[in-house]
Amino acid sequence: MAKSEKVSERTTCSFLGITRRTIQNWRSQGYRDKRKGSNRYVPRRLSKEEQDAFYEQATNSRFKDSTPEQIVAILSQEGNYIASASTLYRILRARKANAHRQQTKKPVASLSSRYITVTAPNQVWVWDITWLKTDVRGQFKYGYTIMDLYDRSIVGWSIEDNESDEHSKRLFERIIRDLKVVPQIVHADNGHPMRGVTLAVFLDSLFISRSYSRPRCSNDNAAMESWHKTLKYTVGYPEFFTSLGHARTWYADFVHWYNNEHLHSGLDYVTPMQVRTGEALALYSKRNNTLALAHATHPDRWIKNKVRVYSLPSVKAFYRPINKAAE
Repeated sequence: MAKSEKVSERTTCSFLGITRRTIQNWRSQGYRDKRKGSNRYVPRRLSKEEQDAFYEQATNSRFKDSTPEQIVAILSQEGNYIASASTLYRILRARKANAHRQQTKKPVASLSSRYITVTAPNQVWVWDITWLKTDVRGQFKYGYTIMDLYDRSIVGWSIEDNESDEHSKRLFERIIRDLKVVPQIVHADNGHPMRGVTLAVFLDSLFISRSYSRPRCSNDNAAMESWHKTLKYTVGYPEFFTSLGHARTWYADFVHWYNNEHLHSGLDYVTPMQVRTGEALALYSKRNNTLALAHATHPDRWIKNKVRVYSLPSVKAFYRPINKAAE
């Protein structure tokens, strides 16, 4: 019988299609497969039944217009916590249920800005004008909207046939009269209706500081840009408006929904009115208690042992004083 020949480790690896490092790891660490994508046991992973239950709740008709963050916030508010929003995103991706409704551009980083902290309502109002399509090509209606930056509530709006600082002045005059408050700062973009003399004189007469965004830097008025996207990407936004009355009626309904029903990501998923009335604090407390109980029951599901805490985020605003009242 012929003496058997030894086969080198290099030849064996080449034949099996693996590296020598793999064999060395097997010798020192055992045979557990550590490659990316390999099957492995993760103690904190949701069971198949829990994933199915989470998916079924998230795809319920009541959440048809909600994001995973909003869904988790609402369920926590009701005393039901299954897993984090990140886990829900993974479940939706795995089941091809996380596609965008519309194509959007990737966010573009803007230049750095100088900011001030907003700590209470009526400190900073931001506003802007957006164009609304009509059934006549090339003709638009114009939506004037004023937002309180602290709680993101829409404090006033109007729909007009054209852009004018006269319309802007009348809108501010009406809101200040009806709400019986005078903001400390009003921030806007650099368009003529924002910088017009008529509006400027009115704001200066009430010692309201005026601030304007820098040219080609939309992030200086980010809250209003976010509002416009929420407005025009909402389900049911009309392809066009047929009349001034149609635009005003639809806008009024949307503002009411936004103020009273929309779970705002910038407010940690409560509505603007819940922040304005103070109700948000109780809702945050309910959610935090639910998450604390869930953490105590399944602590292994939190990798870094950090439990999310719902709270009102700090609000900052770009500010560049223009008039003497602002100095």
